[in-house]
Amino acid sequence: MTFSSFKLVFCLQINLIVDMWFALLLLSATAVLSSPVPDSSGTQERCGYDSCTEADASVLNIHIVAHTHDDVGWLKTVDQYYYGSRNNIQKAGVQYILDSVVKELWEDPKRRFIYVETAFFWMWWTRQTETVRDKVRTLVREGRLQMVGGAWSMNDEAASHYQSTIDQFTYGLSKLNQTFGACGRPHVGWQIDPFGHSREFASLLAAMGYDGLFLGRIDYQDKRQRLLGKKMEMVWRGDDSLGKSSDIFTGVLYNTYSPPPGFCFDVLWQTSEGPPEIAEIAK
Repeated sequence: MTFSSFKLVFCLQINLIVDMWFALLLLSATAVLSSPVPDSSGTQERCGYDSCTEADASVLNIHIVAHTHDDVGWLKTVDQYYYGSRNNIQKAGVQYILDSVVKELWEDPKRRFIYVETAFFWMWWTRQTETVRDKVRTLVREGRLQMVGGAWSMNDEAASHYQSTIDQFTYGLSKLNQTFGACGRPHVGWQIDPFGHSREFASLLAAMGYDGLFLGRIDYQDKRQRLLGKKMEMVWRGDDSLGKSSDIFTGVLYNTYSPPPGFCFDVLWQTSEGPPEIAEIAK
């Protein structure tokens, strides 16, 4: 065997090993989603799409999605964000957000909320009484509290290696599956804060069985054209080689992770017309 042919065979073998390892990683994440824990409470599950309010074809149906965006470490440490310390740096206390959300959801069956970062949710969950946990399980089974994203954190899409992305999805999803079973399964990706998005990530979500993906930050010029052309939603093909199996419905949020201009849902809210591209379109 010549050196060149040996090199070719060696490279093919390495590529085959990498492809097999990638497939195994995806299989582990997909297995977490497809192996729900049975619910032993006796409560009838009406979660996921079954819990959606029926649309009225005679009117314009507007969906207001209540959510919170909690960085798993940014200007403060993870613990500082969770406990609400060092508020001179940034006002944030995730434990109080989750406390108040559960309280408000429990008081009114019409209310809905989504949660994203499993890292913070797990920190909170492990510190709750069994009474609170039972309430949360009920809220999840009834679709009043729904998990989206579901990974340990909302990962970056540029610098992160695909192996680390799949690993942290596997870990976060396994926690949700072990705790809530099928009703804890996220159906949409929620990437509203990463600075830029990759079709490789979209392809990974499609391979893991997600139905949709929502983005927050895109280039301001691209966003302006999409707003003007009413093209904030699309079917994104993540991989040309995989074709249709890598397609995922994708939407871009109107005002990153903030409410539309003029609405006030937060104690940190300030009067604003929103980003320049939104203010320009609104004129």
